[in-house]
Amino acid sequence: MGPPIPTEALLRTDSGRGSDSSLVTDDCSLKPLLLFEHASKWYGPVLALNQVTLELTGGITGLVGANGAGKSTLLRLATGQIAPTLGRVTVRGTDARDWRARRLVGYCPDADAFYEDLSGRRFVRVMARLCGYARREADRRTDAALDLVGMTGRADRPLRGYSKGMRQRVKLAQALLHDPELLVLDEPLSGIDPVGRQDLLGLFRQLAATGKCLLVSSHELEALEKLTDHVVVMARGRVAAVGTLQQIRDRLDDYPLSVRVEVDRPREVARRLLALPEVVGVEVDAAGLVVRAHHPKRFFAAFGRLTVEDGWEVRRLEPLDESAHAVLGYLLGGSGRT
Repeated sequence: MGPPIPTEALLRTDSGRGSDSSLVTDDCSLKPLLLFEHASKWYGPVLALNQVTLELTGGITGLVGANGAGKSTLLRLATGQIAPTLGRVTVRGTDARDWRARRLVGYCPDADAFYEDLSGRRFVRVMARLCGYARREADRRTDAALDLVGMTGRADRPLRGYSKGMRQRVKLAQALLHDPELLVLDEPLSGIDPVGRQDLLGLFRQLAATGKCLLVSSHELEALEKLTDHVVVMARGRVAAVGTLQQIRDRLDDYPLSVRVEVDRPREVARRLLALPEVVGVEVDAAGLVVRAHHPKRFFAAFGRLTVEDGWEVRRLEPLDESAHAVLGYLLGGSGRT
């Protein structure tokens, strides 16, 4: 992909349209970048989003949830595509559907909607012109955005011949044209090879480091776990949890944690562990033990004490469900699939 150019290169440098940051007053800059206030959305008799309150101010936030959880509706509300039935959605204090709010938001959708005969460069340039930029400024921003996403050398080929990963990069380029404060990315890693994925993860971190706020919806939970500052977990139209994965895990003390233990004398260890009030079950198999316990912090403290007292030789102690998959599975009452 090559070294990315500074995002400042997307800012105005000639007599074109002007920097979008001029649309934000000092008073607005003190308000949350994205704010949902008791927002609900009905589609006929179907309640897709139910009393969601959510505030984003910066960094990278992951959005996860099962199909039908309300993620798509939340993203459409955040980008001003639809209005809430009840409640409010604002960007820097302005209604998300207002043009002044939309100028602060860049959107990279999951679905493709290209004119397939256009080249990637022509498509991004057309999007820049539709944003209102003069021809020279549109050309400059197009080149800068394509370079930023690693598409400069491939941008003149027709879109119909692009791979899924290349199409994702072009969509990301158009989202960055106007140097938005908030980037809403719907499945941005879909179809991208491992090397390209690492490049984009690095780009997302770089954008966040410049002060941008990223809301990333993805089923790639392992990637989100490495990328995000915070995670928003959606379930049945509501926000089930918000925070870092560890914070969410700390809130789940009432749910049993599964731990793989490889130790000598497994049956003796199983008997001792079952006497702990935190342990709700122990399975003994050929590889050792799988322990299910409430209140993980208390369990690990008790396990350490027993290991010293009884002289156990512990070869392996590994939580089986610290990943985003398990956290999501606990909250949704299922397998954690998205």
